[in-house]
Amino acid sequence: MGEIDIDEQWFCNNPYAEWYYNSINVKKGPTYEHHVKTYGEDFGYEKFIPQWKAEKWQPAEWAKLFAKAGAKYVVLTTKHHDGFCLFPSQYTDFNAIQQGPKRDLLGELTDNVRQQGLRMGAYYSGIIDWTYSSAPIFTESQNFSNACPTYEYADYAYKQVVELIDKYKPDVLWNDIGWPKVGEHMLPHLFAHYYNTVQEGVVDDRWNKLWCDFASKEYKHGVASRDKKWEMCRGMGLSFGYNQVEDESHLISVKDLISLLVETVSDNGNLLLNIGPKADGTIPEEQVERLLALGKWLETNGEGIYKSRCSRHLSEKIGDVTFRYTKVGSDLYLYIDGLTEGQASLPLSVFGDLQPLNSELQFSVESTPQGRVLHIQNYQPDWYVLGFKIPNGEN
Repeated sequence: MGEIDIDEQWFCNNPYAEWYYNSINVKKGPTYEHHVKTYGEDFGYEKFIPQWKAEKWQPAEWAKLFAKAGAKYVVLTTKHHDGFCLFPSQYTDFNAIQQGPKRDLLGELTDNVRQQGLRMGAYYSGIIDWTYSSAPIFTESQNFSNACPTYEYADYAYKQVVELIDKYKPDVLWNDIGWPKVGEHMLPHLFAHYYNTVQEGVVDDRWNKLWCDFASKEYKHGVASRDKKWEMCRGMGLSFGYNQVEDESHLISVKDLISLLVETVSDNGNLLLNIGPKADGTIPEEQVERLLALGKWLETNGEGIYKSRCSRHLSEKIGDVTFRYTKVGSDLYLYIDGLTEGQASLPLSVFGDLQPLNSELQFSVESTPQGRVLHIQNYQPDWYVLGFKIPNGEN
């Protein structure tokens, strides 16, 4: 997403597993060919639901894992474009209470996430619901034209989001793609109801650009801004939903994941990292490993990540090494990315007392006629990005 044009080729070769329904509807491309070969041309998407039991799902263990990974908030997909709701809705029986797992997946996860002291948000597919309109989508513009143009659907979406607000009080109200055009006039009422119900709540920027508390970037689609709060969202691999053909080669490495987090935060963003669980409710081990590695790094280096803002110091590139900066109050944090094992000597453009966040690091700072130089003696590759605190360095 963001590397190639979002055109017919994208939608017919869509790597997003959660778009499987549309990949059947377009009737060409590798997903459609797989579906016909494996299940048959007449096998409708809804026939998968009886196979889905989530029999090994343990929401308490999920919540503990997210906390251990260093997350501060969680956002669950309550209804994606396929229209299937992971919560009991009075407006449809196409939900996880009446079909499939027969559980209130949103409610159970919400309770357990909040027991871990984390915030809980709700994603909702506002403008697309293939149970209301299954017209195939080949181009980006058809997300708004082919997808649910009726007043009936606009009313349905509005009522369901009110359900989410009233029952679950999500700390983040995360709408996807857009909102039904014929229902735009009701958005001020919807936002008012949300903010009056969840006073510290925030909404994303996918409400037809009419209002937001933060902007969003998806993979490489969108723009980071140091002037406004934004959020990077992406999957562990090339998909948000679980894709059984993905392997280690498709997943982001631990090194790149930590680099992405530091890059995002240093540019005033949050990282919303998606997990794609299996149908039985378990999180694939490869994804668990990355979450735990990220959490371990944050245990050492998180004080310059949490509650931070982007510094007035811009990122600097020195050969293969990148310096990135954050600030917490008046304290400056320097994160060094791209080091190789052993020793390194790097010029410093900032002043102040460097305090390593990793207590095992051996280093020194030398003053030379050309300026200060940081000498690192024992960098280890599994430290990934190296962090330093500079008290009052932002002043």
